Amino acid sequence: MAVKVLYFAALRDALPLAAEEVALPAGVETVAALRAWLGSRGEEWAPLATWKTLRCARNQALCSWDEPVHDGDEVAFFPPVTGG
Repeated sequence: MAVKVLYFAALRDALPLAAEEVALPAGVETVAALRAWLGSRGEEWAPLATWKTLRCARNQALCSWDEPVHDGDEVAFFPPVTGG
């Protein structure tokens, strides 16, 4: 199973890239599991796993962390933003 992952705002600045296509290992079936797996890839990826206020979207719709991930999905991670 493969998904496209997008990183936005300050998270994008903290990571080495803005987007990527990843083949998911067995057992990565939810957005939370995807986040944990991505964050376990090394020190530069730690912000993804540890950022407490991180938000997520699946196929351009906000979702919960227990949202299932399917082949071909687009999953986005972003910190909350405010406007004025």
